[in-house]
Amino acid sequence: MGEELTRAMARLEKICAREDNFKEALLRLRYPAQTTAATIPVRRDDGSLLMVKAWRCRYNALRGPTKGGIRFHKSVTMDEVITLGFWMTIKTAIADLPFGGAKGGAQIDAASLSTRELEGLSRGYMRAIVDVVGPDRDIPAPDVATSGKPIAWMADEYFHLMRRTEPAVITGKPVELFGSKGRDGATGTGAAACLETMAGHLPFKISGASAAVQGVGNAGAKIARELAKRGMKVIAVSDSGACVRNDQGIDVEKLVRHKQETGSVGGLEGAQTLESAAVLDVETDLFVPAALGGVITADNANSLKAAAILEVANGPVDPGADDILAGNGVVVIPDVLANAGGVIVSWYEWLQNRAGEYWPADTVHDRLKAQMKKSAAAVSDLSDNDTRLRDAAYELAIKRIAASVDALGDQADY
Repeated sequence: MGEELTRAMARLEKICAREDNFKEALLRLRYPAQTTAATIPVRRDDGSLLMVKAWRCRYNALRGPTKGGIRFHKSVTMDEVITLGFWMTIKTAIADLPFGGAKGGAQIDAASLSTRELEGLSRGYMRAIVDVVGPDRDIPAPDVATSGKPIAWMADEYFHLMRRTEPAVITGKPVELFGSKGRDGATGTGAAACLETMAGHLPFKISGASAAVQGVGNAGAKIARELAKRGMKVIAVSDSGACVRNDQGIDVEKLVRHKQETGSVGGLEGAQTLESAAVLDVETDLFVPAALGGVITADNANSLKAAAILEVANGPVDPGADDILAGNGVVVIPDVLANAGGVIVSWYEWLQNRAGEYWPADTVHDRLKAQMKKSAAAVSDLSDNDTRLRDAAYELAIKRIAASVDALGDQADY
């Protein structure tokens, strides 16, 4: 078991220690069911050859076909992919979806690739994993640097390899290629609905409160907009290059336009430009990490000046920081609950693909909000003054997974 997975599993082990009937479910969750490793050759535009390490992990299929995104990032490792597959297993159980968990990735700086090279990598990745994916086995989706065309290329490659058009094999596709309306911004929309449902756990009222957002990608931009719509004052936003701050409030739409036009939040008119990491030092009611994981650790948790954290990124709070934040009275709405909007809408896309019937965006949004509020309410019902929201979320997941273990019996091979 890798170091990252060991740390992630520690949270579940703490919950499972409370009840004997969780023990077998825990044993089945300690290790992934199947991990595929590959090296993908990519021909560069200059004629040279690039060899890219890649993985796909089908972590657990107790509750249904495995489900999880594909990321192209230079930080990707097999340990990270396996850990993210574990988290997806927990997340789909909390959202009560008929899926297990999976994840995939390639160790590459996608921004360094031309469009032609990115297409070569995307198609090569699908060729490497074609034997383990399928609409009833493992259903990938977009993640870091794979939204839009990369997913379309992967879907098209699968269609060619299998000699049939099977849209339900992958989700997050463009609407023009059997995708779902309402997919863009689903993570942020879902996180906002979750925040509303958890309002009673927050040490402040949402309207009029302040917020700082780390990350201005699809999820970060959407959650910043949603917070502003709910009367929150977004006072700081960061990307990988800079942080902008205005304690009187930042115009979120102006910020998003500035980011689109310049490629950075830095230099936003009417805001102070600081180093990217300065977003962690902002005194605010709500901190929203919406970039990559591991930003809050045991080393910096005590210096965080937020009253609550809404985890929109995957794994932004290291397990070593949990006790510190709880001791400081910081309320954490965990990622496995808060950022499930993307996988919920992926389920809707899968359903639409299987039925050949497509829904309007309003229907998708309404169903997403209802599903997120239902999940958040179930977690809230399991929590009390002595139970952290993360503990309650993991307890809900393990109860549902344990029920699947009981239903399947002793001979289940996953």
